[in-house]
Amino acid sequence: MERRSFLKKAGMGAIAGSAVIGAPAIAQENPEIKWRMVSSFPRSLPALYGTGEKFVKYVKEMTGGKFQIDSFPPGEIVPALQVMDAVSNNTVQAGHSCGYYYFGKNPAFCFDTAVPFGLTARQMSAWMIEGNGMKLLRELFDGVNIVNFMLGNTAAQMGGWYRKELKTKDDFKGLKMRTSGMNGALLARLGVVPQQLAGGDIYPSLEKGTLDAVEFVGPYDDEKLGFAKVAKYYYYPGFWEAGPQVSLFTNKDAFNALPENYKTVIETASRAATMDMTAVYDAQNPGALRRLIASGAELREFPRDIMEAAYEAALEMYKEYCDKDPMFKKIYDDYMGFRDDVAPWFNVVEGSYTRFLSAMISKHRKS
Repeated sequence: MERRSFLKKAGMGAIAGSAVIGAPAIAQENPEIKWRMVSSFPRSLPALYGTGEKFVKYVKEMTGGKFQIDSFPPGEIVPALQVMDAVSNNTVQAGHSCGYYYFGKNPAFCFDTAVPFGLTARQMSAWMIEGNGMKLLRELFDGVNIVNFMLGNTAAQMGGWYRKELKTKDDFKGLKMRTSGMNGALLARLGVVPQQLAGGDIYPSLEKGTLDAVEFVGPYDDEKLGFAKVAKYYYYPGFWEAGPQVSLFTNKDAFNALPENYKTVIETASRAATMDMTAVYDAQNPGALRRLIASGAELREFPRDIMEAAYEAALEMYKEYCDKDPMFKKIYDDYMGFRDDVAPWFNVVEGSYTRFLSAMISKHRKS
C-alpha cells in the first residue's frame, strides 16, 4: 500500500471515527485551520527541507485539506537559526529545525538532535518512542512554550571536509571549523576554533579560507553544496552525530488549541516523514560518496588517537554540564544509560553482520 494512500485513510479514519454523531458535529470538531511553519534548511537540500514539505502534505491529506500548514525556507519570515524563538513567541505556529542549534540557550537542547558519542538513528527512535526520550524532551521544551515532535533523522553523518590531512590530535589545534553547538564545544577542547553557520553560508566561507574545515551532514548533501571543490580530505565517522534527529517545534498554545484528532494527525504525519528522511539518506548517500571519490575526494578514517582523545574530552564536558544543570543531568543519565544498554546488542548482531558482508562483497569484486 502506498504511504500517501495509507496516511490519508488513517487520518480520515481518525476524523470519521465519530461520524455516528452526525455531520454538524463533525464540522464543528474539524475546523479549517491554517498554520505557518519556518525551516532552518534551504530549499537546495531536498532531504532536509523536503521532509518538512512532506510533513505538511501528509497533514493536509489526512485532514481532507482542512488543516493546512504553509512551509517557508530561511529568511522569508525568520533567519535559519531563529526558528525556536519564532515558534516560542508564536510569530509562527511551527518550525522545522534542530535542537542543537540552540546550544547557546541551553546545552540540554542538544539531546533533541545529537550529542557526541551518542545514539544512532534507530537507537534514537527507540529512545524517543519506547524509552523516556519524548517524555524528557517534552519537559525540557515546555520551558520555552514548545511541544516537540520527531521530524527526520539523517542517520550517521560524516566527520567533514578538511583542507589538510589529519594525522594526530594535534592537527586539530587552531583549525577554524564550521560545526554546531555541543559538537563545537567538544572540538574546542581539542584545539578547534568552532564557527556556527547556516547551510547556505558554509561554501563561501570555505572557499575564501575563512574556514579550514566543515562538517555538515553526509555525501548526499555535501555533494550538492560542493565542499569537495575546496577541501579534498573527507573524514569519517562523525562521532558527534551518530544519528542526529531533526525536529518539529510547535507553539504550545497553538498546539493545545487543536482538536484532539488534529494532534494525532501531527504525531502520525511527523513520524511518517521521519522515516522518509532516513530512507532518502540511506538510498542516496552511497552513490553520492562514490561520485565524490571519483571526482577527487580523499576518504579518510579519523586516527584512533583523535577518537580516543575526543571520547575522554566528552566525558569531562558532560560532567561539567551535569554539575551545573540538574535537568541536563536528568536527561543525560537516561540517554546514556539507554545507549549503554543497546550498543552491545547492535555490535553483536548488526555490527558483525555488516563487517562480514562488506568483506565478502569486497572479496568477490576483486575476484
